[in-house]
Amino acid sequence: MLSRIAESLFWIGRYVERAEDTARILEVQTQLMVDDPTLDLPTTCEEVLAIMGVPIDAGEVVGTYELLQRLAYDPGSPASIHANLSNAREVARRARETMSTSMWEAVNTTWRMIPSGQFERMGPSASFRWVRDRAALINGTADATMPRDEGWQFLMLGRSIERADMTARLVAAASVSTSSAWSTSLRASGGYESFLRTYNGLETDLKAAEFLVLDRLFPRSVVFSLGRAEQCLENLESSGQRAGFQNEAQRLLGRTRAELEYRALADVLTDLPHEMERLQRTCALATDAVTRRYFAGTVATIWNPGSW
Repeated sequence: MLSRIAESLFWIGRYVERAEDTARILEVQTQLMVDDPTLDLPTTCEEVLAIMGVPIDAGEVVGTYELLQRLAYDPGSPASIHANLSNAREVARRARETMSTSMWEAVNTTWRMIPSGQFERMGPSASFRWVRDRAALINGTADATMPRDEGWQFLMLGRSIERADMTARLVAAASVSTSSAWSTSLRASGGYESFLRTYNGLETDLKAAEFLVLDRLFPRSVVFSLGRAEQCLENLESSGQRAGFQNEAQRLLGRTRAELEYRALADVLTDLPHEMERLQRTCALATDAVTRRYFAGTVATIWNPGSW
């Protein structure tokens, strides 16, 4: 497969996942701001921006308007939904010849709502639901129409790395916040009901962290996402190597997953912010490794303007 096409499909997976996860986080957080009058709005907005790695100027007071602009509507903010859906459409245009008509239409019609202003005019609640619905349509169309060839593997690889990174951000933020943050994180990941069924309604911080980080069946957990990314990389390799890994990205992701799964649970959960920061660095390094190995002549895209 041409490296240009492979790179485009990889970043379609990442950009669409990023837009969806950002919408999930904003939907839950903005609802909390409305429902809980005791919340300190500037502090809450700063915490959400910190989850996404968006820097705040010294002394700046951030309110709901600034939060929504930077994470939803501002085309100049790399972390915004506007920017991510626009980027997804641009890279999809470059890979147009390898995509089904229905998938291209799903991406393109989603994008058309952005520059027209309709996305912002919907209002926060409706616009976040719309993003989740459109992401589901794009992903579902890809699932239904793409052959399980190399292009599919790159699309899924990008989606899985992005999902692991975003879940790590949620977990790190929840681990240094109040206990209610875990419930918020579960809802933002779409896993609250699955969590309650898994643990028979027993809702504790420890169980919530275990579910989001280590659950092997929940598709948005860190371990599940890392495992799926590993499988994609394995499917892309056909060298039949009998020892070690020539693929640096596979080695990085596999080592991190194994360290999470095979260490004692208490050890993993003792210092979650540090563990999740390491995971985010691993995702960045794995992206660099994928770029060097498969996308000849390109430089890894860096979307996160800040760091933990």
